[in-house]
Amino acid sequence: MDLDIPDGKDPIQYAWGEMVPGIGPAASKLSLAVYAHTTLGLREFEAARLRIAQINGCVFCLDWRTERDGMKVEDEFAGAVTEWRTTDRFDDRTRLAAEYAERYALDHHGLDEEFWDRMTAHYTQREIVELSMCIGSWLAFGRLNHVLGLDTMCMLPKPGD
Repeated sequence: MDLDIPDGKDPIQYAWGEMVPGIGPAASKLSLAVYAHTTLGLREFEAARLRIAQINGCVFCLDWRTERDGMKVEDEFAGAVTEWRTTDRFDDRTRLAAEYAERYALDHHGLDEEFWDRMTAHYTQREIVELSMCIGSWLAFGRLNHVLGLDTMCMLPKPGD
């Protein structure tokens, strides 16, 4: 579905703010908070975020790269996320972040004791909760944007914007 966006309106701001003012701004604050307040490393953060973007098919999310302190993941990173099981580009934490994102989105009932043993060997409980909240946010809002056609209406900011 593509929303009817009035001329001159930013699609995200219109849908998330003006159309549902009691819900959209709060959802937007959660969406922004996972970037502003994360304590996770950039590579594991992006591995989980990109895996959800790949699963959701959100065009905007697939094109986006999180930047921290002037750093972004390398251009080939998204391809490595697709191949998270076999790539030699990931350490254990990054591989687990991609795996967790995929399993969270596609088989959350299948998160067994063996998986949690591996996760807790590399992540603290606090980090697991944080990663879970990030994944939940990306899963929900990436799908929302894709389903409503907002992901193809949004434009990435240009440098200097």
